This record gives sequence, structure tokens and C-alpha cells, in this order.
Amino acid sequence: MGRRPNKRHGTANRPDPNRPRFYGRHAVYAALDNPNRKLRKLFGTHEELAKIVIPDGLAVQYGDAQDLGRLVPADAPHQGLVLEVEPLEELWLDEILLNPDPKAPLVLLDQVTDPHNVGAIIRSAAAFGARALITQDRHSPPESGSLARSASGALEALPWLRVVNLARALDEIAEAGYWRVGLAGEAETTLSEALTPAPQAIVLGAEGEGMRHNTREHCDVLAKLPITRAVESLNVSNAAAIALYAVASR
Repeated sequence: MGRRPNKRHGTANRPDPNRPRFYGRHAVYAALDNPNRKLRKLFGTHEELAKIVIPDGLAVQYGDAQDLGRLVPADAPHQGLVLEVEPLEELWLDEILLNPDPKAPLVLLDQVTDPHNVGAIIRSAAAFGARALITQDRHSPPESGSLARSASGALEALPWLRVVNLARALDEIAEAGYWRVGLAGEAETTLSEALTPAPQAIVLGAEGEGMRHNTREHCDVLAKLPITRAVESLNVSNAAAIALYAVASR
């Protein structure tokens, strides 16, 4: 795939943080199909590129599997496709809060930083018809290849907002008519008891530490999942999927 950079000085294969590289068929196909996604360059094997319709004007570079492997993290399953993109344009909270729908919950993450967890939560949120994902701008992962692959294409379908102050955002969410449910293992109320017919906002904290005190104070109710004592807690992405199912099946 062109001349290889000098090992001492070359930086050509280092991803630009402002232009993430997506890899794998689901993530790449979804990004190519998203009219709101700005595409920069598509890398691929002849076999895989022959299977897709390449958008007009998109720069393409052919290479073998080993070439593509140099563009992504070690052992990343690129499946013969790597796509360099620009992050999606920022959204505003008031846009998302227009016309709340009881069937379309909001999902808020309080300092969940693992891209695989965030990607999996985005996938579940899209699957259960969530309205949007909301995170803090300084304590959440950026768009990346690993996050996009974990989301399996859903990153292109689910609005993702980053806010400066999560507590302030929760206040605005309440004013818009949402019922704010924070998941906490020590809560007395179960999730099914905490849910109401109103539009729901599900709040989850980081693994281990959970939600911060100020975030808890801006929830209407704290609720727990009815798990047994066999395990202390669930992975945050699993908890999110269960909570979203509970909202969808009220």
C-alpha cells in the first residue's frame, strides 16, 4: 500500500485523532451509507472493495491484509476494509428534547470511558429504539475504530451528544418531561418498580465507582436490577441492555 514509512521517523500510519479509522464490514458499510458522515479515505483489499459501491469522489487505496493491519491497532479484525472518516457533527440537547416519546428513552453515561462498553451500549440503545446517548465531553471516549466496531454500525444510527455538565443536562431533561432513573446496585427499588409511563432517561455510572454523588442527586429515583448474590454486579453494557429492554417492555 505505497511506500512504507521509515521506522524512526514515519508517522503516515498513525491515525489522526480528529479522523478516526473504522474497520470491519459492519462499521465501514454503515459509515459509507450514512449521508451525514464525512468520508476521507477508504483502504481495502481488492476482494472486499469489489463487493461495495464506492461513493463518487472518495479516495481509495488498495492493499493486502498485512498492509491494512498497519493502519489499525494490533490484531484488530479489519476484514479487509479500513475507512478514515471525520467525527459526526455535534448535536444540541434542546434538539433531542423536542417532542419526548415514552417509547424512546435517553441513555446517559456518567464517566464510562471504555470504548468497547460505550460501543456495545450504543448498539443496544439503537436496537431498543432509544432517542439518544448522552455523555460528558471530557470523560467519554472519542469516536474510534474499536468503538465503532463494538457498536456494529449503530454509531451511524443513534444520536450521540456530549455535554459539558451532566447534572445540568439532567435538569434540562427533567424540565422536558423525562423521568430520570439512575441504576445503582445498593438501591432498594427495583428497575421495574421505578419505571413510569413517562419518557424515561436511564443513567448509568462507570464500572466500579458507579455514578458520582452529584449525578445521583439529579436523578428522580435510584433503582437496581434484580440480580442474585451470585455476582456482585453486571458489566455496564449488559446492565444498559437489560434496562433498555425493561423500558421497551413496560
